Amino acid sequence: MDLNNRQSADLLVRDADLVVTMAGEEIPGGWVAIANGCVQAIGPAGDEPEAADWLSARGALVTPGLINTHHHMFQNLTRAYGPAVGCGLFDWLRTLYPLWARLDEEAVYVSTYVGLVELALGGTTTTTDHLYIHPTNGLIDAQIRAAREVGLRFHPTRGSMSLTQKDGGLPPDELGEDEDEVLADCERLVGAYHDRSPGAMTQIALAPCSPFSVTGRLMERTALLAERLDVRLHTHLAEDRDEDDFCAERFGCRPIEYFERLGWGSSRAWIAHCVWPSEVEIERLGAWGTGVAHCPTSNMLLIGATAAARALREAGSPVGLGCDGGGGDHASLWLEARMAMLLGRHGHGPTGMSARDALHMATVGSAGCLGRDGELGALRVGAPADLVVWDIDEVALAGAHTDAVAAWLRSGPARARHTVVGGNAVVRDGRFRGDGLTDALRDHRRISTEWQRAALGAGIAVRPGTDDRPGRA
Repeated sequence: MDLNNRQSADLLVRDADLVVTMAGEEIPGGWVAIANGCVQAIGPAGDEPEAADWLSARGALVTPGLINTHHHMFQNLTRAYGPAVGCGLFDWLRTLYPLWARLDEEAVYVSTYVGLVELALGGTTTTTDHLYIHPTNGLIDAQIRAAREVGLRFHPTRGSMSLTQKDGGLPPDELGEDEDEVLADCERLVGAYHDRSPGAMTQIALAPCSPFSVTGRLMERTALLAERLDVRLHTHLAEDRDEDDFCAERFGCRPIEYFERLGWGSSRAWIAHCVWPSEVEIERLGAWGTGVAHCPTSNMLLIGATAAARALREAGSPVGLGCDGGGGDHASLWLEARMAMLLGRHGHGPTGMSARDALHMATVGSAGCLGRDGELGALRVGAPADLVVWDIDEVALAGAHTDAVAAWLRSGPARARHTVVGGNAVVRDGRFRGDGLTDALRDHRRISTEWQRAALGAGIAVRPGTDDRPGRA
């Protein structure tokens, strides 16, 4: 906190009920001054500097921007798709792979644009995305173009699938990629887009999809390439009991042992889900410093279980939060934070997970997963100015006067009044400020409708009550 800085700011966020920095300070009546895209100063009421522009945080909570560590934005084209609604993970994937095989540059661009806007409206300032289906070239390039237009900090991951049904994998054969071509495209993307400078808006990670959809050779080669290029690694791991069985039958070990064999057991990697590790495996992940993207809503919907977030954090793993695309059918990291808090209490009692624990995972822990701990996830002088102003004076929070952070997650739902990324108000007064959303939504509806009509054969309507068919718990 710098109370003596009187230089004029570019933007002043002022009159907050509470500023929570996640760097050890909570400031009633606080403000945040921003200059050149970074936090210039933070302080209490009455000490504000002059500023060229300002945002009101009156009646509001100010937090660092939320950071989404796992997503599949293309899956918003098939949200709540009827034939898949009652399925577990493997059957859900088998049902949807044929629709996703239609992905092209336009579909990826509009689904990414819509997904990023949805995230911004919900207070996310940095997000990753795991695009692992590549029927054509240039799809990550389309995502990066959308992210630059929307204005979010973006960590796309170049996913891949090379172990298809003909070789005993889960994906259909037409979605398999040549491994040399995958690695060449990974290197191209890193060279073209990966920014290593402080405050980078775009960084690339390498992300073979999962043990049941890529070969061990591709996993090994990707780990070596990531080390040579000095970029991060990402994959799905230990998500489902079917994955346990697959690894036991095919590789003679559990998924996390397989992960280690292939050279992935390190702090360079973060993994999505991690629902089924043993206590010993949790300790190993913590010792490696491997991050975990906790995706509570998706895991509850598709497999009826969730990661042991508390144990993973205690073991030393950075634990962040992720929306996980169609698995959760939403892009609200606030909702994931609330679900993480509730599940922590469900498993460990009322002291098992506090609202501040959940906020820590959504900010500091998520930054650790992306290798940006100490830079993102907290409001401190000199850090990128990524923050959210949350309304706490609405009807849903009436009567909540003593703890704004607890009220933020216990009450709600919450939406961002302002979402600021690098000093730029991407969302201002509850509205996305870009000019491409109307066109993106129009094109999104056309594409998603075409896909689903083609898959269903006729019409777009899906039987109501799919989730409640006899025999479906």
